[in-house]
Amino acid sequence: RKDRKARRLAPKSDDNYLKLLAELYKFLARRTTSKFNKIVLKRLCMARRFRPTMSLKRLIRVMQTTRMTTPGKDADKKEKVSAIKNGITAVVVGTVTDDLRRYIIPKGLKICALHVSKTARKRVLEAGGSIYTFDQLAQSSPKGEKTLLMQGPRHAREAQKHFGPAPGTPGSHTKPYVQSKGRKFERARGRRSSRAYK
Repeated sequence: RKDRKARRLAPKSDDNYLKLLAELYKFLARRTTSKFNKIVLKRLCMARRFRPTMSLKRLIRVMQTTRMTTPGKDADKKEKVSAIKNGITAVVVGTVTDDLRRYIIPKGLKICALHVSKTARKRVLEAGGSIYTFDQLAQSSPKGEKTLLMQGPRHAREAQKHFGPAPGTPGSHTKPYVQSKGRKFERARGRRSSRAYK
């Protein structure tokens, strides 16, 4: 019982496409030495709450701030450029959604995701970018070459704010389950005008 490892070996979802992708990446993880395929397989089998959505704004920010040199002779002497200019594909095992706070979509953006929202897809394609599925990615780069694996914020869920040490204990930043936030709700008695003290 102590040796038991609680981990998923296949997705629990009834989505046949997801099951086929898991089978594909199980094969690639076994037959290649690439760590990329093992990570993608692990994430394909995860529950949906561990595959959070990623906004286009965040994705572009990560791609632009990740700077790398182009491979070849004198790579150490070359100036570092963004991942987009290097032709790197952003890989998200989840959904990519549109973000109106990002006005300009850079040219040549490459995205591979399980799902891309309608408006995000339209904006990326209009800017001259391209969107791939995971089976297309497996054909073009079976070892995860020229890819950048990223994921959305896992702890952004409202439920996640209530996890942790009990609210009120020293050093705790856990959000309490309160009916409402106001004068009458979970306010301690003390020397304040609202507590009948002058």
